Amino acid sequence: MTTTSQERVATVVAALMDAIRATLVDQRVTYDEYNAAKQYAIDLGEAGEWPLFADVFFEATVEQVEAATSDASDGAIEGPYFIPGATQLEKPYVMPMREDEPGETLLFSGTVASADGTPLAGAQIDMWHSDHYGTYSDIPYPDDRELPPSGNLRGRFTVDENGHFEVRTIIPVPYEIPKTGPTGAMLAAAGWHAYRPAHLHAIVTAPGHKSLTCQLYLSEDPYLDSDVAGAVKPGLVLTLEKHSDPGDLAARNLDGPYFSASHAFRLAKS
Repeated sequence: MTTTSQERVATVVAALMDAIRATLVDQRVTYDEYNAAKQYAIDLGEAGEWPLFADVFFEATVEQVEAATSDASDGAIEGPYFIPGATQLEKPYVMPMREDEPGETLLFSGTVASADGTPLAGAQIDMWHSDHYGTYSDIPYPDDRELPPSGNLRGRFTVDENGHFEVRTIIPVPYEIPKTGPTGAMLAAAGWHAYRPAHLHAIVTAPGHKSLTCQLYLSEDPYLDSDVAGAVKPGLVLTLEKHSDPGDLAARNLDGPYFSASHAFRLAKS
């Protein structure tokens, strides 16, 4: 709070307190429920889940507030699984993956431009996503699942002189957020599921422009309308197209059908 004025702190905190008090009255919260809520807050802290809880239930709203005054294309929450320093890829771009990486092949392409449509040659895209089992590399999980190799499905690449890019990866799948701790307990108590729709993460940067953080979702995903994090925006949903023409497969050095999707990133000037 050292960079926030006393007046701003007082205004925001008072509004939060008033909203909580109003809910206590409107919902006629009992002492048993109040004490359970206090214990729940303690449990969240002891389990180290406050970052998870806040990211799942509040970050998307903060991101929407920030985005309301931007002329960039749609952004989204970063989520807790970004790790800086991913491998810088060389053309043709292929995300780091196991030799026998499970999952269907995806060719993801698109453009990066300024908000006025000017291509941003040399812009960087830092991309990461889960594997076919909904697991991210380099992330500790509270269970005994098999983890992918370090750096798996994490990579950085540069767009060309026309702002264009294409990268080969695999189609991610929906996955559940960690649910063995207090956050999962609250979801279960409320009867809510813990799933996030399948998505690609991307942070796009270019000199003279503000960075853009996105999550790109896949059409027809069963959780698009009920994302536990509430982060899906229509402008971030990719349409998948299936390709199986033998000549096309041979030209791309692929031995089976693949899917393609594209997206146009637009960055606001800094």
